[in-house]
Formats: sequence, C-alpha cells, structure tokens
Amino acid sequence: MHLQARFNKHWAQTFPQFSKDGHFVLAVSGGADSVVLAHLLKGAGINFEIAHCNFGLRGAESDRDESFVKNLAVTLDVPFSCKHFDTGAYATSHKISIQEAARDLRYEWFATFNTVVITAHHANDNIETVFMHLCRGTGIAGLTGIEPYKVKERLLRPLLIFYKQEIVDYAKEVGIAFVEDSSNASDKYARNFFRHQVLPAVREVYPQSEQNILHTIKHLREVSEVYKAAMQKIVSKLQFINGNEIHIPVLMWQKAKPLDTITFEMLYPFGFTAAQMPEAIKLLSAHNGAVLISPTHRLIKNRNWMIVAPLATASNTSVVVVEQNDATIDFPGGKLTLHITAPEVPDASDNNTCMLDAAALQYPLILRPAATGDYFYPLGMQKKKKLSKFFIDLKLSKTAKEKVWVLVSDNRIVWVIGYRIDNRFKITPATTSAVKLCYLPSVL
Repeated sequence: MHLQARFNKHWAQTFPQFSKDGHFVLAVSGGADSVVLAHLLKGAGINFEIAHCNFGLRGAESDRDESFVKNLAVTLDVPFSCKHFDTGAYATSHKISIQEAARDLRYEWFATFNTVVITAHHANDNIETVFMHLCRGTGIAGLTGIEPYKVKERLLRPLLIFYKQEIVDYAKEVGIAFVEDSSNASDKYARNFFRHQVLPAVREVYPQSEQNILHTIKHLREVSEVYKAAMQKIVSKLQFINGNEIHIPVLMWQKAKPLDTITFEMLYPFGFTAAQMPEAIKLLSAHNGAVLISPTHRLIKNRNWMIVAPLATASNTSVVVVEQNDATIDFPGGKLTLHITAPEVPDASDNNTCMLDAAALQYPLILRPAATGDYFYPLGMQKKKKLSKFFIDLKLSKTAKEKVWVLVSDNRIVWVIGYRIDNRFKITPATTSAVKLCYLPSVL
C-alpha cells in the first residue's frame, strides 16, 4: 500500500477523536521526517500550520533550514511561524547539555500553542528511546516508548508506525526535497551513538530486532496499564500527604514487596534516578536526619518516618516588620492576627494562640524564619535554650524545623510561633494590658 494511503488509514483508526477539519501545529525541522509528514498531512486534507525552531547552533546552516521550511510553508500554502533561541546560554544557565536545552526550549514553545502539536517521531526514534532508557535505568514506563498521543502535553505522533528508511524512500519516490542536519552525523550525542553504532550492531546479530522491539513496546504498553493500577494502589497505602510533603512510615516501606520496584515508583516522580534507589533503601536504616537529594526534592530519614519534601526555596528567607497598629500580618508561613486585650489565662492546649505582656514588647517587631544560633527562654524556664535543642526535644523533622518562624522584639525572641512563648514576655499578676496573637498556619 502506498505510504499516503497507509498514513490516511492509520490516522483514521488511531486518532478518531481528531477531525481533519481541526487545526494543528506541525513542528518541522527541515529534515526528511518532518517534511514528509507535512506532505502527508496536506495529502490527507488535514488543516495545519508549520512551526520551526532555530536554535542558532549551526550558524549559516541553521538559517538555511529556517529559509527552507519557510519556503515549504509557502509551497503547501499553510501558515508559518519561527522561534529563535539562544540555546547555548540556556544550557549554561540551567547546567544541562545542548541537546537537553534544545528539547526543553522546543517543548516550552510548543506548550504556548492553543492546539495539538504534531511531531515527526517515527519507529526508529521509538526504538532508540527505549534503548537509551534501558541503559540509563528506568521503570516499566520507560520501556513503553514514545506515546502516540500525550494528552496532557497535547502532542501527537502519527509516524510511529513508519520506519526511517521507508520515509526517506517515499521522499525520493515522489520527489520531496529536504535538508540534512550535519550534526546528525556526529556520534558525540548519545542518540546518534545508539543510532549509528549500537543498533546496527544489534541488527547484525538479530536481523528482525527492530520489529521485535516494536512488538515488545506494544506489549509492554498494554502491560503497563495493569502495572500502573497495581502500583498506584500499593503506593497510596504507604504515602501520607502532609501539605507539600509525602510522609512514609519506615517499617511499612521496609516490609513492602517487591521493595526495589515500589521504591522506584515512589521516588521517580520526584526526580530521583534509578541509580539512587539502592541509596534510598539504605536510608531506611540510616541515622536520624540522613538525606538523599534529587534535583527537586529531598528524601529525609526522620525517626520512624521517611519524608519526601521539596528543596528549600528562597521564600524561606523572608523577613516581615510588624508595627504596633498592625492587626493582621500575612507571611510565607501563614497569617498572624494581633489585638490588645485585658490579661487572661491562655489556653495551654492551643499552641497557635498566645498572650503576651504588652508592656514588655518594643516595636517594631520582627517576624522571620528561625535561624542557626537562635535561643530563647522557654515559658516556665529561667535559663536560655538554643532552638536547635528545643527542636530536638520536640522531635521535629528537618522540614518541620525549616518551617518554624519566630517573633522578635528588640533582638529577643518573643514567640517560637506555634510552639512556645519566651518566659520574659509572659502574663504576670502585674500585667495590665496584653497582646493576644493568633496564628493560622499556611496550608503548604
């Protein structure tokens, strides 16, 4: 069957939810895959426009590609848009490879289109991706290949059933011109190394390897649906949500079977790699406060619990000035209300409300996160105590400590908010006026 006829049939059977009258954006680099796909879409009567990324990495060649794709859009009578990127600067600032930077920039731009974006990934791309995931370390999801349609990202890949060679052969057969990216010949990029060195060597031993791998990908995609449902059920029983943290009982985690697989599924969504899983399991038996870090999160051993928490952010360094006439204060840790009242005996069971001797306070007050070296005189004590020791006595986790704020008057801690006031500011028989403070913690 002619490639155009096969494409039309595949579109109708695989993507019945998409009408040909809908509007799509097609990503075109200028290479054979995307240019052929543009012609196939046009031949199928599908309404689309062309988008081209100029990453500025190959000088005149990059400009040549942009000009070629722009002319292609004119030839096919479809709208054209182009985005220029400083890919090198982006890679440097984000400390990632050029390939990763180009990919990130590309998909960030695609996300701005208010429609489905079509890319020209084909069967060989799918095979290469699975091989790379397997060598890098992955779970079952990484072995299911490239999704034909990613719903959340609105990315459509209608060429996944076609091999690279038949796409190139079709271009030559019907006279479709395209340009070659000179960087595709270099093996310095991981994908090119797999494409030029690894997979050809595999084909020499197993001539049918490509077909077999694609069949396995299809099988694993079906198996993964059952796997995901089972894993979600297991993981949900282990995890307890606490604001923006995940808390997992150490003993329950240690008893989970199969331990390696469940550990991977719990931590992979938070940026932890397959190579870190043995260390994560060791952490279950480590000392209190031991930490394992991913690019976005920390896994912390806190006595009988493991805590998955986001990395600390700059918002934790905020300082808020509290004036005498302020009634409500919003700050990163929550909300504080203050009002003058007659002295009364505070409710000892309510740590989020306190009563202070108004005469002992000197304004403005300072509201800030607890800091290293802080100390105060806990209510009922005549000797000072470091907050670090106070937190240990309370058995606070590392992340709970980071969330503690203090109210300060004249460089003296008045209240460790949500925990205890300073003994020097308590209500006494001589107190004639009090300040009542109520704390509403942030939901995060």
